[in-house]
Amino acid sequence: MPLIGKAPMIDPISLRSAGGSPAVFGVPRKTFGCRRIVGLGVLCLLALALTSCATKPQPRATATASATPDIPEKDKVLWQYRTALMAMRKGNFAEAKSNLDAAIARISNILGKDESARKARGYFNPEAKKTFIGEPYERVMAYYYRGILYWMDGELDNARACFRSAELEDSDTVDKKYSSDYVLLDYLDGLASLKLSGDGSDALKRATQEAKISAPPPYNPKANMLLFVDFGAGPTKYAVGRYNELLMFRHGPSPARTVQVQIDGQTYQVRPYDDLYFQATTRGGRVMDHILANKASFKEGTDVGGTTALITGGVLTTSGQRDAQYAGLGLLAAGLISKIVSASTVPAADIRSWDNLPLYLGFATFELPPGKHTATIDFLDEQNRKLNGYTKTVSFEIIPGKDQVVYLSDKSS
Repeated sequence: MPLIGKAPMIDPISLRSAGGSPAVFGVPRKTFGCRRIVGLGVLCLLALALTSCATKPQPRATATASATPDIPEKDKVLWQYRTALMAMRKGNFAEAKSNLDAAIARISNILGKDESARKARGYFNPEAKKTFIGEPYERVMAYYYRGILYWMDGELDNARACFRSAELEDSDTVDKKYSSDYVLLDYLDGLASLKLSGDGSDALKRATQEAKISAPPPYNPKANMLLFVDFGAGPTKYAVGRYNELLMFRHGPSPARTVQVQIDGQTYQVRPYDDLYFQATTRGGRVMDHILANKASFKEGTDVGGTTALITGGVLTTSGQRDAQYAGLGLLAAGLISKIVSASTVPAADIRSWDNLPLYLGFATFELPPGKHTATIDFLDEQNRKLNGYTKTVSFEIIPGKDQVVYLSDKSS
């Protein structure tokens, strides 16, 4: 593939006139009366080369704790997302709360308008330059996990507020039939309302209507143990198109298809209710997609225009007519500038991802007697066979008057 902005190849022999004196594009230097044109051409070519180098993609941030001091401001929310989920899987719920609260503050725009988002819409800044808050499915998950943690602390009103905020993040879809269509968000909204002495029937009805994988059961107001379980590898992003201007999502693998739970000698099956890849790919286009498409069109137009001007200018400067030669020099300068502008335009889509999200979200409630219990959770494949190495065991205590909330992932340690 030819390099964008690469100058046309010129035969070195043609750079000398018949008399042996140096020439520019086949025209003797003395024809122009000065050396500034040569200097201008060299400077333009150098600027073009430097600009092209400056548009190389930047490495993605990592979520390692040791990298915390070096996280750029624009990637901090992404780091908080990833770190919060890793903490939840290790049972470090205080750390998870802290990171999710900081990330949600940015999502909620508590910290004010973000100037980097405005700059990212410009022709010469990549989308990845803006402060990351994630696509809607990623923001939904920040609220979802925070809602689980609020429920763990017995703050059902705050948990319900988080689930409703998550629903709002999923509401602005192009195809309205996919608007606010997470089964669990509505189901948990209604269950929290029921436990707060409200009416959750409308939310349960919505959850049942939205069910695509499996329908949720009726509420049990006496349920005192809530199991949140997720598994599989969630969607990640990649870009396609001539200039990587089209954002796409890659489906993550999941050997597990369902979950089996054993408590007090009883066996239950927990099926997933939501699929994050489905959620990521059913929203339709983004506003930023149109901006990136315009950037790509502008980049291509200035590149083609620059090439045309360089070729035409090169022809005119060899015509032997002074007026045509000067016109040719003007076209050469314009062509170089157009090439520089094209090389400086960055239409690439932002592919930073909350890449440790799960693929499937499952949930179940149990009515258990007070006291200590142990649950064994097995992840099953599509033939309902236990997956080796995936069995988890968790111990908990049922206290009268309080819900016991258990969060578990196939990646929990």
